[in-house]
Amino acid sequence: MSKVEEFLSAEEEQDIIDAIKNAEKNTSGEIRVHIEETSKTDAYKRAMKVFHYLKMDETKLQNAVLIYVAIADKTFAIYGDKGINEVVSENFWNTTRDVIQQHFKSGNFKQGLVEGINEAGIQLKTYFPWLQDDTNELSDEISKL
Repeated sequence: MSKVEEFLSAEEEQDIIDAIKNAEKNTSGEIRVHIEETSKTDAYKRAMKVFHYLKMDETKLQNAVLIYVAIADKTFAIYGDKGINEVVSENFWNTTRDVIQQHFKSGNFKQGLVEGINEAGIQLKTYFPWLQDDTNELSDEISKL
């Protein structure tokens, strides 16, 4: 079994998927989590590549966000789409980052992702509230490479 498959149990993965679904009930923003063994480069640059690979840049309002985790590198990055970056401050994701980082340092990876997703949903709601005609444009499943 690879490190990616061992990183979270099936139950923990379901908790993360549930957190995404709950967070997206309050925002038109789209949230995804991607996990891989190593980024082999800067985590933010890798997150940007994965973001485009997953076609997250094709949402109607360009308001998707990716939480990227590289297990072996012990790093993560948060990458938001153009629509988000055009309306938020430069430090917009700092609160979400801090929540995730606090839990990751303690080895509480699932809790870090769940609370990070919750925080991202709260942050996105401010600029991208849920709309009556909102549809879920992206899978809520955790992607892995």
